[in-house]
Amino acid sequence: MLSSKWLRENIEVMRESLTKRGIKANLDTFLHWDEERRRCTKEVDELKYLQNKKSKQIGKLKKEGKDATDLINEMQKLANRIKKLEKRKREYESKVTDFLLNLPNKLHPEVPVGENREVRRWGKIPDLNFPVKDHQRIGEELKILDFKSAARIAGSGFVVCRGLGARLERALINFMLDLHIQQGYEEVLPPFMTNTSATTGTAQLPKFREELYKCEKDDYYLVPTAEVPVTNLHREQILEEKQLPIYYTAYTPCFRREAGAYGKKIQGMIRVHQFNKVELVKFTTPQTSYEELEKLLQDAEEVLQKLNLPYRVVKLCGEELGFAAALGYDIEVWLPSQQRWLEISTCSNFEDYQSRRASIRYREEATGKTRYVHTLNGSGLAVGRCVVAILENFQDEQGKVHIPEVLWSYMGGVRVIEK
Repeated sequence: MLSSKWLRENIEVMRESLTKRGIKANLDTFLHWDEERRRCTKEVDELKYLQNKKSKQIGKLKKEGKDATDLINEMQKLANRIKKLEKRKREYESKVTDFLLNLPNKLHPEVPVGENREVRRWGKIPDLNFPVKDHQRIGEELKILDFKSAARIAGSGFVVCRGLGARLERALINFMLDLHIQQGYEEVLPPFMTNTSATTGTAQLPKFREELYKCEKDDYYLVPTAEVPVTNLHREQILEEKQLPIYYTAYTPCFRREAGAYGKKIQGMIRVHQFNKVELVKFTTPQTSYEELEKLLQDAEEVLQKLNLPYRVVKLCGEELGFAAALGYDIEVWLPSQQRWLEISTCSNFEDYQSRRASIRYREEATGKTRYVHTLNGSGLAVGRCVVAILENFQDEQGKVHIPEVLWSYMGGVRVIEK
């Protein structure tokens, strides 16, 4: 989250960021609460100083055998006043903290206004000169995607991958992890559940509580993305500057309620409650974080390049940017059945927004001072949407799907999925 000091001193910058995001937040109310909190703090400090001074006077009078009744009465009044002020201070601190936890990150000046800005395209959109099928129809005809069984097992918004469909998911996961290890990332396999503190640390809580699946009895949340457990690997730690940057990659299943009507309108595997994802997470110094964001974006793009899937990169506008992000990009893969681009990865720089919440710092070599790290993350990639893109972009007129060459070894030599 943002610090109250930064927000106080940059209130107009924050107003501009909120306008870009299309979000309303009562910053004047925050300023009032923050001023009252600081006023209470100052008065408590002054009264405690006076209390300490009178305590010494009482001790001196008693030592001299003199009457200290009046001073003792004054001390009692001071104690009562301090108690009331500390209660008010805690109330204002709670209000300020809650406000900051629900306030999005400030935006980088380069964030576009109004619409996403296309940065580049890669690859050739396939010329499919026959009636194009969508991924759901292809998957069901090839008997590799089973939505009916998933509905019986769990309900709508789930899928069973079968046979070569399951193998294709597994092949993509292994291919992505192997590629990212070669790019310099350390692979981790984290828990698929996180506690409240960890989930708050990456800003999923309290803002997105309704989107999360919670294990009520144990106070655990199923991970909506590997970003949550992996970022929290260094929660409440002080790293050394020479350790940075740190690169992690992780596979996890992801669980999202997809609350709201938009989640119900999209069929197939594009928006489901459970899906696989390979994530990229970085910890950097503030000086290098935007250079590292560009590298992270290129690392995610390389997955699609090796799969030979056409895609484009867009810089996200304020209204599309994630709650915790200061600047971010979407990578969008081509979807032939809908003749549109489909988001398959978001790569974001959170600056120190998450590290403040999770208390992740580093010690500067030159000064010995501790500062908050910058955290970054991106999908490398959403596996189910890669399956969607492969099924649709590499279908042929006979209903077969041709596997990208880079996956042949992961598929045990299988090059075509057919009936």
